[in-house]
Amino acid sequence: MIVIPAIDLLDGQVVRLKKGSYDDVTVYNDSPLDEARKFDDAGFSHIHIVDLDGAKEGRFVNLNHIEEIKKKTALSIQTGGGIRSYEDGQKLLKKGVSRIICSSLVFKKPDDWKRLFGESPAQVVLGMDLKDGQVAYGGWLETANESINSFLQPMIEAGLRYVLCTDIARDGMLEGVNIELYQSLQAAFPQLSFIASGGVASVEDFKKLADIDAFGVVVGRAYYENRITLEEMAEFNTG
Repeated sequence: MIVIPAIDLLDGQVVRLKKGSYDDVTVYNDSPLDEARKFDDAGFSHIHIVDLDGAKEGRFVNLNHIEEIKKKTALSIQTGGGIRSYEDGQKLLKKGVSRIICSSLVFKKPDDWKRLFGESPAQVVLGMDLKDGQVAYGGWLETANESINSFLQPMIEAGLRYVLCTDIARDGMLEGVNIELYQSLQAAFPQLSFIASGGVASVEDFKKLADIDAFGVVVGRAYYENRITLEEMAEFNTG
């Protein structure tokens, strides 16, 4: 299982939101680079960065911080937030980002999504954020009127490999991962590699995800609130 520490950026600061609400923000560090260096020094290979400003505004707001982290650490970066066109996705890939996460693009510009995914399938991750059983997008402010199966099936047929799945109801709440959700998704779509996100609260969550052979997990608030140490995270990290 790949353990991926998260850095969420808002107004140039490292923050976490509760249940995706921009009105419930906790600031953890004024320096994204300093935070990233902690993960780099601890031996992690990958990091998950979300431009929360970009997700809301539809443009890159914190790209300078992402570029600085890329330049000054050895971390492989997967990032999302603000990708609204084919050109946006290409811009990030050309900046050296390893993987880009697309959510709103799938709904608002499906042709751009198909082109971007078609050209770089190993580097384009579907961001599937679930809110009350529905797929959410646009900074979690909009929801789709479509079942998960009908949403995923066409992309699977096109060769989709990676899905970052966030349980919004548990994101930032430290209530534990929705293990039943990820287990059911893996059973229904065995051809996909799911990266779990939302709700990690303790080492027990890592054990549960490892038991179901989860491909990966993103860890944010549990680390920032000292519920999990870097050493404990590293014990479960095989990526």
